[in-house]
Amino acid sequence: MKKNELIVFILILALAIGFRFYKLNSIPPGLYPDEAMNGNNALEALDTGDFKVFYPENNGREGLFINIQAVSVKLFGNTSWSLRVVSAFFGTLTVAGLYLLVRQLFNRYTAAAAAFLLAVSFWHVNFSRIGFRAIMAPFFIVWGFYFFWKGLSSGKLSMFITSGAVWGLGMYTYIAFRAMPLALIITFLAYWHTIKRDFDHHRYAEAKIQLIRGVVVMFVTIFIVSLPLLLYFYDHPQDFLGRAGQVSIFSSKNPISDLTNNVFKTFGMFVFSGDWNWRHNYAGSPVLLWPVATLFAIGLMGSILKLSKSWRKHGHVSSVQILLLSWFFIAMLPVITSNEGLPHALRSIMLVPVAMIFATEGLWWLFTFLDHRYQKQDIRQVNVHLPFHQRVHIQESTFITITVMIILLGAVGFAEYNKYFNDWAKRPEVADAFSTKYKEVANQLNKLPQNRIKYVLVNAGGVLVNPPGSEAGGIPMSAQSVMYFTDTWTPEKQKAKNIYYLLPEQYRQAQYRRDGIVIPLE
Repeated sequence: MKKNELIVFILILALAIGFRFYKLNSIPPGLYPDEAMNGNNALEALDTGDFKVFYPENNGREGLFINIQAVSVKLFGNTSWSLRVVSAFFGTLTVAGLYLLVRQLFNRYTAAAAAFLLAVSFWHVNFSRIGFRAIMAPFFIVWGFYFFWKGLSSGKLSMFITSGAVWGLGMYTYIAFRAMPLALIITFLAYWHTIKRDFDHHRYAEAKIQLIRGVVVMFVTIFIVSLPLLLYFYDHPQDFLGRAGQVSIFSSKNPISDLTNNVFKTFGMFVFSGDWNWRHNYAGSPVLLWPVATLFAIGLMGSILKLSKSWRKHGHVSSVQILLLSWFFIAMLPVITSNEGLPHALRSIMLVPVAMIFATEGLWWLFTFLDHRYQKQDIRQVNVHLPFHQRVHIQESTFITITVMIILLGAVGFAEYNKYFNDWAKRPEVADAFSTKYKEVANQLNKLPQNRIKYVLVNAGGVLVNPPGSEAGGIPMSAQSVMYFTDTWTPEKQKAKNIYYLLPEQYRQAQYRRDGIVIPLE
């Protein structure tokens, strides 16, 4: 990168860091039980030394994210920050990866705009501040495509191997990620067809050998890296689909009708009505601000039209547009084939980076349209001073257009900041969505003398989880937050701290010592 470009890249990265780390210890408030379950699995891994490739509790979760969280908990203790900082870290690196990928596919100006939009996006920022493993999926997709495209364009075997390693690690992140290697195959076939049409016989023969070797090595690498997880699923086939199988449209009575409705809901979440879950979104609002949503719609339609134009003009489709469109529609498959809580911002998380690329393509169309319109009216030139005493001469119309684009992006950044940190974060529904009361119960227990017997009445629901080493029945997921903050995730630790968890029926049937303190979860 040249000095000016490096400065822009660093500024965007700093913005991404600010949006993801600012007040991370207090926003979001509380700790949702699903996040706490990750924390308790992390504590278990640290205690036993058994860092699993898959954690079967709570409908099953791939283990990479939890194992990294374990390192964070080891360093920073049983806090919500130690679980969420991992998400913030991967969210920030996704912004960096998107810049590099788009720079490869287009140019540095498009890369800067796409990375900026991702850096400030409420959709991505929100999940970059929650301890859910899904935030890693966009990270591995962006970087996987980056090294894959580098391999295609350079033929270097090292790029294909690196891409394979990245895609293989991605298998350990989120169940929906498993469909994404299909986009690699589709993009490769499009690229193959392109060079076959454009290269002469000698160049094509040489490129063909490099591509075949590279892609074969890449998929072998993916297989090798993901082999431990594949072996786990071979031994535990019931965990392969897990939650996805439970909510699939194929288990419904009218799968075709459900699929049609899901497609409309999922496309509608970009522009009209989004996820109603306060953990995932500002309930009901589109996942994209209206200016970004408009640009996204223009960019998506433009991308589809470019395929047709490329075929008519060159006799083959654009490999870049094939990459983007296959990414978009394949990432959408796990969303539209599920029947729970649609539109679903979390399950759609793999769409976030490519949506920002389409929005940037829409922005470029708008820039071109305005620039051409102004040029018809004014062709005067102005001097523009750039950093480090550089000076360029550009048409005044172009200068005005650039200024308008910068103001537009700045307004989007300000609006996204206000939406997340002022509007969303202060809503009482958000505090409820993140089970703030459970953290307050944990704080209350931690302040009580350790020699006093404390009973937590688990009068809230959730999937039953059997604590490690427990011979008793499971405890509902709702208790996980209290267990994490009080470090009482095993019966032995509960006994040591005199903190015990009771179901309502146990509380009604048993007699307790008079000095025991009963604290209800709800």
